[in-house]
Amino acid sequence: MMRTARSGPPPRRGGRALDLATQTWVRLTGRLLNLREQSWLDGPWHEPDVLDSTWVYRAATRLAASVKAEPDSGLLPDLRVLAGDRFSPERVDPRIADFYQHTASWRLEMWSQWTVLGWPLGWALTALFSRRLRQLSLPLRGLDTSRGLDSQVLVVAGDGGHRYGAAWLRQLRATGQSSFSGWYGAVTLPGQRQPSVRVVFPLPNGNLTILLRPSVLPDGGLRLWSPPGEFGADGAYLVVRADDEQHAWVRRVPLHECFELYVDAEGVLRTNHDLRLWNMPLLALHYRLNRLGPSQLPDGPR
Repeated sequence: MMRTARSGPPPRRGGRALDLATQTWVRLTGRLLNLREQSWLDGPWHEPDVLDSTWVYRAATRLAASVKAEPDSGLLPDLRVLAGDRFSPERVDPRIADFYQHTASWRLEMWSQWTVLGWPLGWALTALFSRRLRQLSLPLRGLDTSRGLDSQVLVVAGDGGHRYGAAWLRQLRATGQSSFSGWYGAVTLPGQRQPSVRVVFPLPNGNLTILLRPSVLPDGGLRLWSPPGEFGADGAYLVVRADDEQHAWVRRVPLHECFELYVDAEGVLRTNHDLRLWNMPLLALHYRLNRLGPSQLPDGPR
């Protein structure tokens, strides 16, 4: 059972000052864009003092849509939404497609391995941002995830079943502490014919948006990665909203991720997740994914 996230007390003044400093850096060094013209960067965000899962319902209200939680909701309606000139979803192992189409039906177990240089950066991120914002909480010790993760998928859809995206909320099973909450969907970048997976992590007055390029591994596995590149290509972007909510300052950041999903020799679905800053390895995460039986599925949000 997934615990309901609590809003808790508002951020302390020190936290607000840190958020303001980060946002000011993005404004000074980023680009001011019209989000109606650059819709690939238009995603959910947090209000400054509301740091829980209510962002999902506010995003639904903004889209004149509703939030639905089904026991087998998925991050993507179908892997075929990623079909393009460089990716053929029919070549992907059906068990991997099932995970993305029925994510709530899978339970995650996770192990982490930091590099010597990466651990201090992870500690700083956790101490300054993650614990306070209950977002982007990377495990610093193996015991942090020893009992696995609980997760919930909330689909935001409009009239006629039109799907805008899916929110994936993850919590540490041992403590109920929120670790990640992200908005998932597929977008096609300007000038491209190959859709990418877009993941948006809401932050105060903005978000971190990750664009992941799909490819098929030789054994039917799936690779999603955010390589180095120019502005407008797959990668990571910090977004800070302007007051009119139509414009935003956007800065590309040198954070690069690679996910490789595969089925091992025993038929177990696994994921290797590599995180780098520029070309420097920071963290490797390893997941074991187990399909739940009908009696194990959650009933919905609590």
